[in-house]
Amino acid sequence: MPARSPLDADTILTATEEILRRHGPDKATVVDVARALGVTHAAVYKHFASKQALREAVTRRWLDRNRDTLAVLAADRTVPPARRLRAWLHAVLAVKQAKIREDPELFAAYGILAAAHSTVATDHVADLLGQLAAIIADGAADGSFRTGDAAATARVVFHATAKFNHLAHAAEWQNPGIGGELDEVCSLLLEGLQSPASATNKE
Repeated sequence: MPARSPLDADTILTATEEILRRHGPDKATVVDVARALGVTHAAVYKHFASKQALREAVTRRWLDRNRDTLAVLAADRTVPPARRLRAWLHAVLAVKQAKIREDPELFAAYGILAAAHSTVATDHVADLLGQLAAIIADGAADGSFRTGDAAATARVVFHATAKFNHLAHAAEWQNPGIGGELDEVCSLLLEGLQSPASATNKE
């Protein structure tokens, strides 16, 4: 990849993605990135203070690519909250399935950051929890969900569906019946969330 003049952060991140895909997170180095760009590693360090900072930035950008799709789904008030909650949980699983299938090296880089409790991982989870809480808050507002604390309920729902969103279960995400399993969990959760008045109006 030819270097641009002047070198910018986005160019470095794009090159870093390709290096991670080629070598994997354990072997990729800043020197590899610099060589691909035709610059010195010092030039890369002018934009990113360390290898860790570079890895965090590229992983954050990679994660954020699907953020808008999920956020739009979470905020779509034309869809009833119960149906939206089910659709959003399925969408989160679909995004994670695609990432591990299509970009295993970058997924592995994310796993390393998550294991180290990087802010990239914690911010990603916080963002998902915020979207989930917004759906639940809409359900509480229209009377379809019983909850006095949307954020707390969102955490419970997220933990209850950990098999379909937590890295520890990544090996199971490609199982043929995983979508059906999630649907069963969604039905149970929605049954518990729905208020008596809305119980007859299934999502």
